[in-house]
Amino acid sequence: MRGSDHPQTTMFSYVSIEDRIPTDHPLRSIQALVNPILAELSPRFQAMYATMGRPSIPPERLLRAMLLQILFTIRSERQLMEQLNYNLLFRWFVGLNPDDAVWVPTVFTKNRERLLEGNIAEAFLHQVLKGADARGLLSHEHFTVDGTLLEAWASQKSFRRKDDPTPPPSDGDPKNPTINFRREKRSNKTHESVTDPDSRLARKSKGTAALLCHLGSVVMDNRHGLIVATDVRPPAYEAEREAGESKGGGF
Repeated sequence: MRGSDHPQTTMFSYVSIEDRIPTDHPLRSIQALVNPILAELSPRFQAMYATMGRPSIPPERLLRAMLLQILFTIRSERQLMEQLNYNLLFRWFVGLNPDDAVWVPTVFTKNRERLLEGNIAEAFLHQVLKGADARGLLSHEHFTVDGTLLEAWASQKSFRRKDDPTPPPSDGDPKNPTINFRREKRSNKTHESVTDPDSRLARKSKGTAALLCHLGSVVMDNRHGLIVATDVRPPAYEAEREAGESKGGGF
């Protein structure tokens, strides 16, 4: 006998969201490590917020949501909010009840900026490393430094001569002038970006295009493959080695 396909408009469930998450799910182990760290950072959270006004998004939930975005490679805050709207696993990890409203993406982004300005992400990762070191997961002796070029959010048109940074004449659109770079010798000694002065013109290998970039370096422990430090600086010949000396030696 064929079953009937009736559209479901409402749902009443007597099974708690806690019982729906498998006991061996990896997020349970991550949550057990994250929650004590967030409890230690609570006094720092309290100092960042005013005592009066409308309640903001709890910083603990902000950090848990950001972890989900990294762990599951969610490309944008809008997609993250979409996942939180219907994914019970994500709601459970962040701390939202099934009937709680999901945040507006722009509100989430503005609240996240407060954590970045207060260096909360750095403090959070420091506590993670502290816990890993207490469990004997860091060697303190053997590290590997790996760097890569990070493309800057600056256009080639912003890369102008240092002695004459005036914008070139436009052909009708002053915000997007037409520029011809052919037969013009450009280098980091004579030119710089007017929108991102810390970026440098660099290329990954011969035969590839030179782009405005930053150098991102990662210091990794060789014993268990844990990242212990990160560094972003202007690209240079010895920048990767200097990043390893400054970050690896300070750990």
